[in-house]
Amino acid sequence: MVAIRKKTVGNHTYYYLEHSYREGGKVHKKEKIIGKNLPYNIEKLKLEFLAESMAEIYQEKWFDKFDKIKAEFLEQEKNTPQSAREKETETFAIRFTYDTNRIEGSTLTLRDTADLLERGITPSARPLSDVKEAEAHKNAFYEMLNYKKDMSFNAVLYFHKKLFEGTKTDIAGIIRSHQVAIAGSKFMPPFPAEIYPLLMEFLSWYDKNKNTIHPVQLAALVHLKLVTIHPFADGNGRISRLMMNFILYKYGHPMLNIPYEKRTGYYNSLERSQTKQDDNKFLQWFFKRYIAEHKRYLTEI
Repeated sequence: MVAIRKKTVGNHTYYYLEHSYREGGKVHKKEKIIGKNLPYNIEKLKLEFLAESMAEIYQEKWFDKFDKIKAEFLEQEKNTPQSAREKETETFAIRFTYDTNRIEGSTLTLRDTADLLERGITPSARPLSDVKEAEAHKNAFYEMLNYKKDMSFNAVLYFHKKLFEGTKTDIAGIIRSHQVAIAGSKFMPPFPAEIYPLLMEFLSWYDKNKNTIHPVQLAALVHLKLVTIHPFADGNGRISRLMMNFILYKYGHPMLNIPYEKRTGYYNSLERSQTKQDDNKFLQWFFKRYIAEHKRYLTEI
């Protein structure tokens, strides 16, 4: 949180902003003088200072590690035979497909998913919709890797349609026109009339910040902002995680899978960010998860 403090120097009183945060069991502070009088736009200044302060904290704590991960990842990629790289991509695609669909209620096990996507063996006693959505997700994932355009309104609609055109034709690639709720969450998604303006605002934010925000942070925020808008009747988590990896892949960073087993922390961090309107709650979880997933690329942590 950002607080307004006062300091008296001689006969003069100055106002300043103070951002306190806990790190390593200690409380740290960042400060910024704002003058002898409180400006009329103090709330805006507080938000801007918080953003500046968090950017400095992230740079110091996370971004250098992310850059090391990227460098080592690209170096290993360069020294890995093409066939081995293709196998690694397939392994990731299968695990990503399993976890992203399992989080949303798919009954397929990891073995079911691997047999289906690697060997074409359809699992018995599983809903046909789960089978089709696994196949559709893998196809959409590979198409995403080869997608040459940037993220856009049409791209989000297109990939959502690819995910669900075989199982839910009435919602595939279509912005919802009815109110929805998220089971077990305190967060209430926007009303239908708000969705299109929010998407335009989101895409404008993306175009403005895509070359200035660190790519790992950008990917996390794309996920958070898109899933918070909740533009579709179903599949908002899946399209958000797909766009998250689109950003990571586009900027040369290794992609991220969010395991089904980690869903509780994932859900909680999303909900805290959404209900408190504080991106940092989710970003902290995401950054830790990214480091844990890719620590093999770091010589030291």
